[in-house]
Amino acid sequence: MFLREQQGLEWAGAAGARGFGRALVPLAERPLLDRLRIALAHVDWVPDLGRDIGSPTWWRGAATCTALCTSAWLLSPGWPPILGVGAPVMTEAAFEEARTQSIAPLALGATTGRRMAAGALVRQLAQTPERPQIELTAALADGDTLTQALQRAGVGGNEAARVAALVGGASPAAGTVLTLTLGRRPTRYQPRPLERLDYRAAFDLDLTVLRAGDGLTVIRRPIAIDRTPLHVRGIVGASLYRSARAAGVPARVVESYLKALGQHMPIERIAASDTFDIVADQQRAATGEVEVGQLQYAGLDQGRRTVRLVRWGANPDRDGDGGTMMDPLGQVERRGTMGMPVAGRVTSTFGMRMHPLLGFMRMHKGTDIGAPYGSPIYAAMDGVVQMAGRSGGYGNFVKLAHAGGLATGYGHMSRFAVRAGMRVQRGQVIGYVGSTGISTGPHLHWEVWQNGRPVNPRAITMSSIQTLPASTIRAMKDKIAHLVATPLR
Repeated sequence: MFLREQQGLEWAGAAGARGFGRALVPLAERPLLDRLRIALAHVDWVPDLGRDIGSPTWWRGAATCTALCTSAWLLSPGWPPILGVGAPVMTEAAFEEARTQSIAPLALGATTGRRMAAGALVRQLAQTPERPQIELTAALADGDTLTQALQRAGVGGNEAARVAALVGGASPAAGTVLTLTLGRRPTRYQPRPLERLDYRAAFDLDLTVLRAGDGLTVIRRPIAIDRTPLHVRGIVGASLYRSARAAGVPARVVESYLKALGQHMPIERIAASDTFDIVADQQRAATGEVEVGQLQYAGLDQGRRTVRLVRWGANPDRDGDGGTMMDPLGQVERRGTMGMPVAGRVTSTFGMRMHPLLGFMRMHKGTDIGAPYGSPIYAAMDGVVQMAGRSGGYGNFVKLAHAGGLATGYGHMSRFAVRAGMRVQRGQVIGYVGSTGISTGPHLHWEVWQNGRPVNPRAITMSSIQTLPASTIRAMKDKIAHLVATPLR
């Protein structure tokens, strides 16, 4: 690039001027010291001595390395030697003791690996001697007995039967761990005698069987038990289940509590601000074990309404004696909906629908539940089999009659498990899923009639109300007052 004025001058020309462009200016020659500095900068003073061995570059690098090493040696300050502390000299006895436990070559006098030949005082044993006692543990499996567990542990059959007869009703339950001590046996072909047996016979009893001469004796050690009920109260919060579990209530008791409430009120009506109150049987042993039993009291304070349920059975004087959760107000009300008669998914609900085979709108009087072929079908309620046979488009059909004017029907079965006239209970198998009749695949057609009129099975609510005598009501209220007075956890 050049200026316009310079372009004019160049085009004008001159005697010694070039015809086009600029004249080149020769560079000045560098001083000797600069040329030497540039040359030294391009020299590789630390070449790789593993490459190009014998070349001038390699010899120059070797000379540089030798010069550096010589300079370091000549300039070394001459440090005095560093003195260390030597190990103490071992005595002869200590040396012999250490030599037997050391690993060293045999040439240096080590005894490692040497075997002494048998002398006149050494004789070879015919059999390896047995231990005088053996200590072991065993656990009872499901369906196992104390006699069988002892025999598996090595106790003779006669002695195991003696032990079982000796402990009598204190036989351990399944899962109990037995701690045994077996003594010396006369010969290898006989079982070892039982010297000692320890196990937890019950929650409040430790039991020990000891050998006394040729016989056995039993020592029973009762364990102190604190039977103060578990009493927990708290706010429902975001989840009743999680709040109760966080308060220390076992999962099984929380499930019983929710089930009891669900039979007396809709669970969805429980608010986050409500207060739950739970009392359950509890046993705390002096050895530290805790055992939580049945739910005894279920309370729910909703401000305007309070739910109070207490366990009451045929023998209310005994804690945890079965029974059901009842309301002490004098009326026992149980509510619930029919359960699904087969494990599957609902493919068609109750109401008007387009029939999949006939191709027009038609009232669907039941609920279709899709399930694998051959799946068991259960009775939704207690009842009597009115019909078990072929019924037109329903295929193999079973009809049950229930109390209160209710009846249920089950269609498209592959085969029956009941016959007409049989009495069935809720949850009993009455047949198996199939695709008989007018059907597009294996499923169950489930119908419910109330006084002869088809109704939606999922809308049926079962309830029963029973009035209690005044004496029972007073006893139930007294039990509630006693349980609620239990100190909170």
